[in-house]
Order: sequence, then structure tokens, then C-alpha cells
Amino acid sequence: MAASGGESQCIGRFVDESDVDTKRVYLARKTVLEMLHDRGYEVVDSELSCSLDEFRSSFGDKPNLERVRICVPLRDDPGRKMLVIFMGTEPITVKSIRAVRGQIAGSEGLHGLILVLQSKMNRFAQNELPTFPYKVETFMITDLLVNISKHVMQPKHEVLSEEEKARLLKKYGLEDKMLPRMLESDSFVKYYGLEKGQVVKFMYKAEPVGSFVTYRCIV
Repeated sequence: MAASGGESQCIGRFVDESDVDTKRVYLARKTVLEMLHDRGYEVVDSELSCSLDEFRSSFGDKPNLERVRICVPLRDDPGRKMLVIFMGTEPITVKSIRAVRGQIAGSEGLHGLILVLQSKMNRFAQNELPTFPYKVETFMITDLLVNISKHVMQPKHEVLSEEEKARLLKKYGLEDKMLPRMLESDSFVKYYGLEKGQVVKFMYKAEPVGSFVTYRCIV
């Protein structure tokens, strides 16, 4: 039987849209913090272990996106910092990107920027990103609700240094283009912020074939 208008209103009282927004920002921010930690940035333990209730207590049910920004230094080089900005739900245009650039112009030690998007960015805005003096990465907020690096099927991996890559290619008489490929747009590549030409060693454990290793080159 179809619900009456009164019943719909009654059910509606239990739907807390602000809580949904809070949880979405909380989950995305938590994944970003874990991602930065895995990339070698200094992230305090209290941020990594922050619960939803603690997040809500600090930022409220409708988080101010400027307050949830993240800026952390590299553990091995504290003078180099990564800034993370959560964009709003309005369409992202050239004006939006130029406004961001104006806000952070002159930020000391900044060497990278991550934009967490809640709406699509048009191609004109995308064309603005290369004008920044450092790499700008973009992630849709929906892609950050779960940390893909924690998936049970994710194999152990190791990013090779340039020297290790050179030794690998020399050992097997290979060129970069002869290695199995992994696209720059791959979620694993984006999570770790890998660049074209880098090589990743994957170590698998599977039955009945046992353990084996593969290498992939970012293209």
C-alpha cells in the first residue's frame, strides 16, 4: 500500500541529511590522511584514529570545508608540504580554480596540492591546473569513501627507485615499454601519487601456484 503524505513526513523525520554530509566528508578526509601517511607525510596519530563522533564534535554536522583542510609536511623533508582542499558542491569552473590559486599564493613550502571534488570540473577548469607551480591532483569525494589500499585483495608492493629500476631492466634486457603497464588514472597509482615511468613491484601469495612477483610501469 502506498504511504500517505503523513506517513512520508513521519519517515522523513528520521532522515538526517546533515549527518550524511558529515559522514561523507569524515570518511573522505580519513582516507586522505591515511593516503598522505602512506606517501611519507607527517600525520599525527590522533588524526588517523579520529572517530566520526570526534569529527562531528570538532566540525559539526555541516562541516566548514575551510576548517577541514589538511596541510602536512614530508617526514624526511619538513620544508615540503602538501595541502588538501575540499571543494564545495557548486560546479567547478575556471573562476573556482583561480580563486583557490589566489587563496594559497605565497604559501611557504607548498610543493603539492590535492583537490577533493564534490562536483564535476569542466575542461576549462582542468586546463588551469597545469598553471600552478606544483602538481595538482584531483579526487572525487565518492572515490575516497573507502581506502582501496586496505582491500583484502591488494597485494604487497614496493615502488622501485631509479637505481632499482635500472638494475631490473638491465638484468632482463628490457625497456620501459616492454614491462606490463599501469595507467596514471588507476586508483592505486592515484592513491600513492605515482608518476609516469615509475615501476612498482607487486608480490602475490596465491594458491595453488604459491608466491610470485610482477612489475608494472606507470604510463
